[in-house]
Amino acid sequence: MSLSRQFAAFVHGLRYEDLPPSVIDRAKGVILQALCSALLAKDMPATREALTLAREEDPGSAATALCSGERFTKAGAAYVNAEMMFAGGKWDTFRMLTHPGVAIMPPALAAAEATGCDGKTFITAIAAAYEVLERMASEFIPTLMSRGFHSGPVFGIFGGAVAAAKIHGLSAEQINGTIAQCVNLAAGNLEGARAGGASLREGGAVRNALLACALGRFGKPSGDTTLEGEAGFYHAYVGNNLGLLRYSFTGDNRVDLSAITKDLGKEWMFLETLYRVYSTAGYNIAHVDVTAALCREHGIGYADIDRIEAVVNWFETEYPSPAFPSRGGDAVVGSTQYFSAYGAVTGGYPLVRGAGPGPGESDPPEVLDLMKRVKIIPMVRRTLFGPRVTVFARDGRVVTKEGTGREFIWDFEAHAKRMAPIAAVAPTYDGVVALCRGLDGVTEKAGPALVAATVGAPG
Repeated sequence: MSLSRQFAAFVHGLRYEDLPPSVIDRAKGVILQALCSALLAKDMPATREALTLAREEDPGSAATALCSGERFTKAGAAYVNAEMMFAGGKWDTFRMLTHPGVAIMPPALAAAEATGCDGKTFITAIAAAYEVLERMASEFIPTLMSRGFHSGPVFGIFGGAVAAAKIHGLSAEQINGTIAQCVNLAAGNLEGARAGGASLREGGAVRNALLACALGRFGKPSGDTTLEGEAGFYHAYVGNNLGLLRYSFTGDNRVDLSAITKDLGKEWMFLETLYRVYSTAGYNIAHVDVTAALCREHGIGYADIDRIEAVVNWFETEYPSPAFPSRGGDAVVGSTQYFSAYGAVTGGYPLVRGAGPGPGESDPPEVLDLMKRVKIIPMVRRTLFGPRVTVFARDGRVVTKEGTGREFIWDFEAHAKRMAPIAAVAPTYDGVVALCRGLDGVTEKAGPALVAATVGAPG
């Protein structure tokens, strides 16, 4: 079978009972992560802007915006929810440059409101959507980015559409058609942001995901090779359908397209998804915790440190792509050096803070001093998000800690505990956690219950 038909058969046939406990647990965790991001962003300018747009362009009563409780069309509510989740900064991350939850949750919530599905159906759809998105994206992200596309929305539409299709109970044929329409509707470009503007990211992908699902549902003819065909998705977005890569995270320059669906339903790439709990680029998050842990383990404080070095995957220094790098190497507020210094000085980073000081906030002067003595060293084939941090102490000690790239992967209970500081600014947090924890026990209307939990109203 073609790639799209293999994915369609997998999604259609997947049952809650087929999911390993670790996959169920991770699905609950990514749902919680997305809702936490929305809770933090409920009053942010980007959310207000999205609500204003939806009031004018998408008035309706089919689906509900998180936190505000306002009703819109399904596309309008999905757009608002995506923009809200994006603004909150608490995304999940896969291979650095995709953030599946921002693209998957809004269409899933809209579909769940439309169908009144139970919690097990919702969890199953989320797991299926993540697995399809991540398998499609995994080896191709760097090459796709080097062609000027943004992998987040380009791959995100597939995840959002698959989640909606599963919740709507589409047949394998209809899901194949949905995937085919995603190929026609996938979009996302880097130049707007590079030119000083603002790129439309997952907010556009979620609207198109719902359109793709609707077209599939009503039987739009699909075809069999829309992904791997000679003029298909991979040819168009990666430059060829032969698995040839211009760039890769591992240094390999070729991948077998048939491997995309290898052991589908048996091995779960979804479990590689990690949580970006600090509101900064994903390549910075491990520097906080790895550096903090290293200093804590060796009893090293700010006054003891001469300098810090961190060896990282070279892509982390070339964001968003080596073809279009936008990052400077300077040690400034918001840089990797800044977050490394923050971890060393304070033992962490405030969970509800942005990527730098907000109104009325300031940085510890020790952080601003130490960040100038942090050196970032790029390395090919280095583990992504797994820095090797070395602290050179003034007394001559040299200590090192290897990041694994899995520092931000936890089970649900550990994740809920890690996100707990959100409760200080989001009173509904505990209710959201409880609902996500027991979501598989919700026998109907899981979508409205999740939305209502963010509003603070009964489901």
